[in-house]
Amino acid sequence: MAYFAIMLKELDIDEYIRGDQSLPLIDVRSPGEYNKAHIPGAMNIPLFTDEERAHVGTVYKQQSKEEAIELGYYYVNPKLDNFIDQAKSLAPDMKLLVHCWRGGMRSKSFAEHLQNNGFEVAIIKDGYKAFRRLALESFSIESKLNVLGGYTGSGKTQILLKLKELGHQVIDLEGIANHKGSAFGAIGCDPQPTTEQFENNLYWQWKELDFSKPVWLEDESSNIGRVIIPSSLFLKMRQADLIFIDIPKETRGLYLIGDYCIGDNELLANSIQNISKRLGGEKTKKALDYLKKNDFYNVALICLDYYDKYYYNGMIKRDPAQTRIIKSSNTNCEENINKILKEI
Repeated sequence: MAYFAIMLKELDIDEYIRGDQSLPLIDVRSPGEYNKAHIPGAMNIPLFTDEERAHVGTVYKQQSKEEAIELGYYYVNPKLDNFIDQAKSLAPDMKLLVHCWRGGMRSKSFAEHLQNNGFEVAIIKDGYKAFRRLALESFSIESKLNVLGGYTGSGKTQILLKLKELGHQVIDLEGIANHKGSAFGAIGCDPQPTTEQFENNLYWQWKELDFSKPVWLEDESSNIGRVIIPSSLFLKMRQADLIFIDIPKETRGLYLIGDYCIGDNELLANSIQNISKRLGGEKTKKALDYLKKNDFYNVALICLDYYDKYYYNGMIKRDPAQTRIIKSSNTNCEENINKILKEI
């Protein structure tokens, strides 16, 4: 392998991103650090537990570096054989990459231990910190964005996914966020990542794009559920052309029945309560009464009264010269894509 030499090799993060990512990447940070956010595909073999890491840090601050190192060895030495076993299970060919937070003692001591036991090892220079810097800087790259907007229930995500099938460059922000972007957006989705992990996962797709060609995204507010879109990317989205597909509310209400009605009325009731202040007491009561009768269509129409005003107010704040409204009578994905592509 070009990565490895007799001495322990360090890789710049750019070299790792451009290199052989089939090699196992071991993140030796604590479980809490890893679970908060990590490089996509990295696997965790923690040098310390969260409690051990906190203890070592306290000793470093309150006593000395030397005593903290001694405490670290006290915690790590009983685990050395287990580290070898875990590494072999993840890298049977005995070749891997290692990183910690900033390429310090944790990754270097772990890598040296593996190398002394027959592994070919390289460490990521400056560790996870270098990856984060690269990821966040990438969203400032000059790019041409096509932002797809439309009222709730217009089938925007399906349009984007179909555009991707047709060979267009697409970033599905809601898919990466595990959220559909409204008070009802968590229904039917996996738990959301942290904002930091969302940024990492977004970058992992972003880095594969050809920025000489347009990139399609869905119009979003700055947050999707609990995660926040990187500010530099969100600014670009707000400055980009908006292609707004306008479909009648009644048609969208029927579409929403299939998208959100998954047999858990309690989740729907909770979501209605979450927007009760915006709906008002009377409309909230009507929506909940319809829900009890499983009249999902009328529930959808009541909620769309609020969401349509929200999207309209967002649209009129944009530069009219950068907004193209495309009328459609239905949510047929192929028909609407043909209309959209004729307009751009």
